[in-house]
Amino acid sequence: MGMPSMPELLVILAIVVLLFGAKKIPDLAKGLGSGIKNFKKAMKEDEESEVSVTKSEKIEEAPKNEKSTSTPIQDTTKQA
Repeated sequence: MGMPSMPELLVILAIVVLLFGAKKIPDLAKGLGSGIKNFKKAMKEDEESEVSVTKSEKIEEAPKNEKSTSTPIQDTTKQA
């Protein structure tokens, strides 16, 4: 299914005007724009937090290159 053509867009616009009225359309567009802006801001903050977590994990893993002093766990279950 492709993009709607010009007559289809005009019909959709007419229905929106009938449902919400011409005075409400700028408010709806403003709300939609602020919603998109907040979504992009949250996505950017999420990406930045992932990068900082990854960097802190690399910093924490660097000193862990020492030999492990723990003993391996032995299997205590008996096979029949």
